Amino acid sequence: MTSSPLSIRFDDVVLDRLRRGAAARDTTPSGWAQRLVDEGLRSQEFPGIVFRDGPSGRRAGLATGPDVWEVVAALRDSEPRGEGALERVAADFDLPVGSVRVVLAYYGSNGPEIDDEIAENERTAEEALASWESQRRLLA
Repeated sequence: MTSSPLSIRFDDVVLDRLRRGAAARDTTPSGWAQRLVDEGLRSQEFPGIVFRDGPSGRRAGLATGPDVWEVVAALRDSEPRGEGALERVAADFDLPVGSVRVVLAYYGSNGPEIDDEIAENERTAEEALASWESQRRLLA
């Protein structure tokens, strides 16, 4: 990915908050500002999508529900397929079907990022299972 410079001026109060936010995340003000602008643009394009910090890092989620990757993983595993999958996943997560459609649209534009989050979750779950099985064998 290439980047291009853009000169921008911030009010002193905003710049101070930006610097504090960047320091709290061990990044530069420029890097944090880029992240916030990107997330803001995505939230505008996909109403209902927000971004939050968590154990696995910063990720997209529904404002009133789970992370995007969780809904996408459920859609992948859902039976039936097609429209029935949307209704099934919406019911499973207690969401309106419209929210699942927003996730689907977000995934359409950001699929590789979401696929990476799903893969990381699967890897972490496999490691946890292997650790648990190892402990059980030791105690058996």
